Amino acid sequence: MSDTVRTRIAPSPTGDPHVGTAYVALFNYALAKKHGGQFILRIEDTDRVRSNTASEEMIFEALRWLGLQWDEGPDIGGPCGPYRQSERSEIYTEHVEKLVASGDAYPCFCTRERLTELRAHQRENKLALGYDGHCRSIAPEESATRRSAGEEHVIRLAMPSEGESTVIDLLRGEITIDNAQVDDQVLVKSDGFPTYHLANVVDDHLMGITHVIRAEEWISSLPKHVRLYEAFGWELPVFCHLPLLRNADKSKISKRKNPVSLNHFKRAGFLPEAMLNYLALMGWTMPDEREEFSIAEFISELTLERISLGGPVFDLQKLTWLNGKYIRELEGKELLERLKTQWLSDEYLLKVLPLAHERIETLQDFFSYAAFFFTGDVEYDEKARTKLLAKGKNGPQTAKLFRGLLEDFLEPILVWTVDSVEDAMRRFCEKTEVTPKEVFMPVRIAVTGRTATPPLFDTMAVLGKEVCRSRIRRAIEVLRTIK
Repeated sequence: MSDTVRTRIAPSPTGDPHVGTAYVALFNYALAKKHGGQFILRIEDTDRVRSNTASEEMIFEALRWLGLQWDEGPDIGGPCGPYRQSERSEIYTEHVEKLVASGDAYPCFCTRERLTELRAHQRENKLALGYDGHCRSIAPEESATRRSAGEEHVIRLAMPSEGESTVIDLLRGEITIDNAQVDDQVLVKSDGFPTYHLANVVDDHLMGITHVIRAEEWISSLPKHVRLYEAFGWELPVFCHLPLLRNADKSKISKRKNPVSLNHFKRAGFLPEAMLNYLALMGWTMPDEREEFSIAEFISELTLERISLGGPVFDLQKLTWLNGKYIRELEGKELLERLKTQWLSDEYLLKVLPLAHERIETLQDFFSYAAFFFTGDVEYDEKARTKLLAKGKNGPQTAKLFRGLLEDFLEPILVWTVDSVEDAMRRFCEKTEVTPKEVFMPVRIAVTGRTATPPLFDTMAVLGKEVCRSRIRRAIEVLRTIK
């Protein structure tokens, strides 16, 4: 293994940048910097359906906001590029063909129908789910002929079918797994694109990654990854699987229970240094157990062995408390500069002003009329609470309607504009057969707290996705109490 520590973060550009990505990135970044090494950003975009450039740009912006700057990556290049998996297809093809030639992987010609029947049989008979190795016994010559004829197939990894495999995780030590419980993983899909497992291992090796620090949900895949390293004859990196961030009830952190988008925290006014400080506390403690420290201090004191496996709870109240401490420690001029970069920036004010311009009589009217553009949550008076209800529906029914709008139509929007918001809301009305009039007013009140505002879609576009979905979530909670 190289004497130079090289770590990486490899997010998929399929949605908003997640706080879990920042958590994993922080430990990778800090370990590399502690040892004078390199921190690499790699974009894992082999999901051709869900991957998109808008999400990729948000990942760049979110990590830069936190100050986790990478040494090599898609936007800045480096000696081990390309750093997007979609641009490395020839590399994966070359490597998987080596595995097929050595017998460590094989073509699988099973149809979707056969695989569906196999899973149904396994469920019915309470057997372990997984591929049964049906195509593993096909002679290499026959496989080659069928591939040359263009028969649809995938490439699978030939895993040991008997005995046990022992793999090592830095935090957990030896992990022994019954080989019969690990099926022959697909390495290349029928469309020719690699799965995560092949691309991840090939890229980590070719990019010289010495420490693979990732979430513990990947432990179950570790035997497959180790098998790939062995099949290629490569030296293993150090594997360290971080404990998952949890909600207070110990469930995996998710947007249903807490904000998880880094964009939310940025828009809500959390300081990046407070966010990094808090994420560092997730499963790790300073030797002197103090809770407030800088990124430089974290890097200086970091040892991965101090990470606890207890399941760190992402406590929004504690993060808010810590953020408040950081804000109070700012000098007045520095606080003003922070405000000017966001809510008091010319860019933001010039978006708000046209919506208020024709509706105010004095300059001071602006501050009352446009107040909801600058606050966090909005309050509902009794009249507004009543008008939150969609026509003909009670509170819980409207809450269910709002949840469908949010999760199925607004959440998927990556480029949040007047047109994209309007399109999503009108498609929602068509699908649910609720008239625009019946749903637009309740949404207006949910995101502004008022019945009279500038045009709804313009208002939502300026407020931004994070504020709108946060306020709609709060409206859902309020609606559940209205009978």
